[in-house]
Amino acid sequence: MARIVSLIASATEIVAALGQLDSLVGRSHECDYPEAVLRLPACTRPRIPVNGSSAEIDRLVKEAARTSVSIYEVFDDVLERLEPTHIVTQIQCEVCAVSLRDVEQAIARGMKGNPRIVSLQPDSLAQIWQDFRRVAGALGIAARGEEVVASLQARMRELAASVPAGRAPRVACIEWMDPLMAAGNWTPELIEMAGGVNLFGEPGRHSPWMTWDELRAADPDVIVIAPCGFDIPRAEQEMACMTCRPGWSDLRAVRAGRVYLADGNRYFNRPGPRVVETLEIAIEILKDQGPSGPGPLIPGPWRRYDELVTWR
Repeated sequence: MARIVSLIASATEIVAALGQLDSLVGRSHECDYPEAVLRLPACTRPRIPVNGSSAEIDRLVKEAARTSVSIYEVFDDVLERLEPTHIVTQIQCEVCAVSLRDVEQAIARGMKGNPRIVSLQPDSLAQIWQDFRRVAGALGIAARGEEVVASLQARMRELAASVPAGRAPRVACIEWMDPLMAAGNWTPELIEMAGGVNLFGEPGRHSPWMTWDELRAADPDVIVIAPCGFDIPRAEQEMACMTCRPGWSDLRAVRAGRVYLADGNRYFNRPGPRVVETLEIAIEILKDQGPSGPGPLIPGPWRRYDELVTWR
């Protein structure tokens, strides 16, 4: 029987979607879904404080990159004790999650056995589906992988078909607020499938840095703020990074009440089965009419920013 250690939250959800939850024996500190995985030992932790401001986190990450120091620590002693047959990690981003390099260094320190390393690279929707197949193939259940992928793709096609025809709102999806970063990789594809025109970031390419002047010049109809690793309350804490900038109140999206905070940690920045729910969220946001509409239910994975301000 396989003994799987997943060191990326989306991979944990992929393993669960493939019906292999009982084979998981370890997880990363960020793996939190399905809830049952929380009982598993964590094999990693961040080396930098993650409760600082967006600017402070960015500074520490860039400082670590300059000195070639990983921002994550892998507990090689825990891995040794768990005796995994498979370790799932990623090569898409060394900031977002434990990387292949981190795992290889841990194993090189003398770990017994010869676990198979399955490294994911979810740069786009197509690559996310390929990651499902990669995990399934490594576990010897390739047919099950194809079934799961086909089911998720069918759900997404059904959701996309439900998008009403009409004017497509111009959308800026923000993945980090200080400094500004637009959402790339699979997110532009989701925005387009949801009926929007994506203004920043390209499908299949890393999330790009952007300037405030670029955002002002584009003057989007809708702004979706879903910072990587942040839930809605955490994103709200950082909103001064946006609202204190010159010209914020003059933006079309702000004047129309169409600025939204979304759960970037569990949805927009988690390339696993919940890309389907993320598409659903994007469709709901783009269908929303701002203050003139009914708004989302409470609680939920997205909120209008003006409503959050009113409630506070």
